[in-house]
This record gives sequence, C-alpha cells and structure tokens, in this order.
Amino acid sequence: MTTLFVDGDACPVKAEAERVATRHKIPMVLVSNGGLRPSSNPLVQTIIVSEGADEADKWIAERCGPKDVVITSDIPLAAKCLEAGARAMRPNGESFTAANIGQQLAMRDLMADLRAANPLGSGGAGKPFGKSDKSRFLDGLEREIRAVLKG
Repeated sequence: MTTLFVDGDACPVKAEAERVATRHKIPMVLVSNGGLRPSSNPLVQTIIVSEGADEADKWIAERCGPKDVVITSDIPLAAKCLEAGARAMRPNGESFTAANIGQQLAMRDLMADLRAANPLGSGGAGKPFGKSDKSRFLDGLEREIRAVLKG
C-alpha cells in the first residue's frame, strides 16, 4: 500500500499534500518534533517524535519503502528514502532521483564547507515560497503518486 510521508517540520505544503492524498485515498503520515495541529482527516496521521536532531528524518527513513512517496527538503533523508525504494521530492515539486541525488549531496556538502569557511558571510533566507512553487509542487506530487499507483 502506498503511503505519503511528509517531513513536517517547516514544510510549506502540508495542506496541499493532504488534498492530493485525500483525492487518491492514500494515507498520509505527517512527522515532526511537535508544534503541528493534528488534522481531522482520517487519512492523515500525525507523528510527534522526540526532540533531537534528525529524529523525524530517522522515523521516516526507517518506515518508507517501495510504492511510498516522501516530501522533504532534507537531502540526506531523500537519499535514504531512495535507497529504500521510495520516491522523494522537495516541497517545490522537484524530484530526487537516483540520477541526481549524488550531485545534490555533494553540493550540500560543498555549501556547508563554504559556510564554515566564512562564518561572517550572509546566509540569507532565500526567496519566499510563493503560489508558483505550490503549483509546481502539486504537479510534481500528482506525477509521483500516479507513477507509484500505476506501479
């Protein structure tokens, strides 16, 4: 059975993911360290993990598998999900794949090294998440769900 896992901490598309899961009648598991209001939707389960770095990521990585879809911005989590046979995508609709995950992990590590080398540099918050991002996410999630269900 297909499950939609959402790395819920700071995920800007929880409501959109819930709509897609409901339309396809698949369970959605929203995992976080707390602070999320549980959904009244019977298809949505909210899991609160213990405090600590990467606890939500560990929980998802241990449970996802083939035919599952994971929504996360965390590249190492996406890599673990792909290894488990799940599909993974960012909240902006971009898919993580076997073909691109290595490059994304390398870029993440490079950026971490650059930030460490210049602790006074401006990190910047990045561009705001807008309607076009949500639209790309909905298109991408629909593609991923259909591909999994088609099997």
